[in-house]
Amino acid sequence: MKANAGVVIPGERVTLVPYEKEHVPKYHKWMEDPWLQEMTASEPLSIDEEFEMQKAWRDDAEKCTFIVLAHAEGDGESGASYVNESAIDRMAGDVNLFFNDYDDPHACEMEIMIAEEKFRRKGFAEEAVKLMMAYATSNLNVTRFFCKIIDSNSASLKLFEKLGYVKYAHVAAFKQVELELITKDKHSELVEEVLKSAVIHPPQ
Repeated sequence: MKANAGVVIPGERVTLVPYEKEHVPKYHKWMEDPWLQEMTASEPLSIDEEFEMQKAWRDDAEKCTFIVLAHAEGDGESGASYVNESAIDRMAGDVNLFFNDYDDPHACEMEIMIAEEKFRRKGFAEEAVKLMMAYATSNLNVTRFFCKIIDSNSASLKLFEKLGYVKYAHVAAFKQVELELITKDKHSELVEEVLKSAVIHPPQ
């Protein structure tokens, strides 16, 4: 999505940065993992296909992708140089929005992946989702978030339920649970708290 080109969203422990070509080799290595393929319902791609996908997603108005960067020790905020060697080493995963509900332009599917095992169970996924929700609510006019999670992915189910998402469907054929959060209902207080904690750095 061109709307998030150059946008850097810093948090306390992670920073969201645009997905650039420099990130592709490490991302490709992540997606060679069969377990990650299963958890994200993804098909393996060649490195050339991965570069093509990065370019396509950058220009696709229906997809918004950020790479999740873990902060270096003692680094309160990171993102000024998010494609250098240090930044590549701190890549933890990615967070995505998919605007694929054509009946509701203000709805989007949320997806989070912490691919690096050393960065799991540190609260990075929760913070990344909160930052993305804040960005989407304030900059992309999103009022409904939903996600589709594999039944066996208990960690993701617990994460989204903790953030106030509620189950509204189960698709047995795909072994998926679908959850949603509507910002105009009782969950709006959560979103307001999220917005207070996030700072958006627009393109220079």
